[in-house]
Amino acid sequence: MLTGPFLTRLWCICGALFVATGTIMGALTAHLPDAHFAEGGRAMARSAMDMQMWQGIALVALGLGLAQRTNRLLLAGGCGVVVGTFLFCAGVYDTAFTGHHGSHIAPTGGSILIGSWLVLAAGWMRRT
Repeated sequence: MLTGPFLTRLWCICGALFVATGTIMGALTAHLPDAHFAEGGRAMARSAMDMQMWQGIALVALGLGLAQRTNRLLLAGGCGVVVGTFLFCAGVYDTAFTGHHGSHIAPTGGSILIGSWLVLAAGWMRRT
């Protein structure tokens, strides 16, 4: 089940969902009254939305580009991008709307994202 073709298709699906929900979050950050955000929350939500959109587009590109040929490092890196994006953005959105920091959710997600992109770079170096 966790084969390369399955995972790369899953990345395309997750990327499209990240972009779709990122578009929704963009509309919310543009149109909701300030009372719906914690102090400084609108800017934080916009930052999370930007990150979500870029990572979503990158996931679609990864899924399409690696659909035929991949290795374990590339598969691990792509899966990390999915998990890291979700954790990072969810943590930042939570803080933006509630003002409460969800322990280390956003920093953990951000660290997973950074590590995942480094793993992807290693996977591409290994592949050549």
